[in-house]
Amino acid sequence: MVSWQSLTFNELTNHQLFDLLKLRVDVFVVEQNCAYPELDEKDRHPETRHLMGFQDNKLVACARLLGEGVSYPSVSIGRVATSETFRGKGAGKALMREALDHCEALWPGCDIEIGAQEYLKGFYESFGFEATSTMYLEDDIPHIDMKRAGMAKA
Repeated sequence: MVSWQSLTFNELTNHQLFDLLKLRVDVFVVEQNCAYPELDEKDRHPETRHLMGFQDNKLVACARLLGEGVSYPSVSIGRVATSETFRGKGAGKALMREALDHCEALWPGCDIEIGAQEYLKGFYESFGFEATSTMYLEDDIPHIDMKRAGMAKA
């Protein structure tokens, strides 16, 4: 059972921040063998939320939820990561469902844009995202921009 928390930068404890950054570095820098500036000012932006999934008090999944204009004109989701030991068990799907639910709660009816690794196109399409760009290289990894239209407000 995964428990979820969505916190601003200032709400993170020192240990949560360490675990969050360690998971992101383990996945995006070490596993993907990609030296890039993992830390940026978007983490501290007042509208940014850090979604974290814990199992047995251990961080197993995370995503960064960003308000309009922080990364894209629309709301966006980035730094989507699951721990290696948690993969293959529906972790990515659970994380994306939570991320989408949190975005809808924070920014009702919002469009959501992402910069997705190209090989995950089908995964994101299963959540209603559509490609909005051709493939481009970001840190030597093929990416595409994708967008999910917001739900109409009643």
